[in-house]
Amino acid sequence: MSTWPDWILVAIVVTLSLIASAGLGSPIASLVLRSARVPEPPTVEISGDSRRPVVRKRDDPAPHVREVLRGGMWIGILERVGLTAAILAGRFELAAVVVAIKALGRYPEIRENPAVSERFIIGTLASLLVAAACGAAGLALLHAIT
Repeated sequence: MSTWPDWILVAIVVTLSLIASAGLGSPIASLVLRSARVPEPPTVEISGDSRRPVVRKRDDPAPHVREVLRGGMWIGILERVGLTAAILAGRFELAAVVVAIKALGRYPEIRENPAVSERFIIGTLASLLVAAACGAAGLALLHAIT
């Protein structure tokens, strides 16, 4: 039995689980996307029709071009931390809320740019699996120490 108070061990396990989830997800999701040979998302001309945006190559230096699926790394980190925290708290229904928020937030971009849907789905599933694994490992450790 450890000489540390249980609350310190719980705090350490929770913190390490959240850090692992946040830190491991991006490299693993990137590896999965490269392995699946999913192309990089295109850039979209802002002045194009909202239903049929003009897709340009990344190296095309157009002045009014934005990337689709911007903020993916930070959204992924927040998604994984939220999912891992929900698992650690034993509130599995919150996992559905986290996934729904991301899907609803990305829906307009995916609808406008069907070419990115494969990238979104594969990246999201890889990210969610990492978060679930970190949450499950942390939960198992929490049950072992308490």
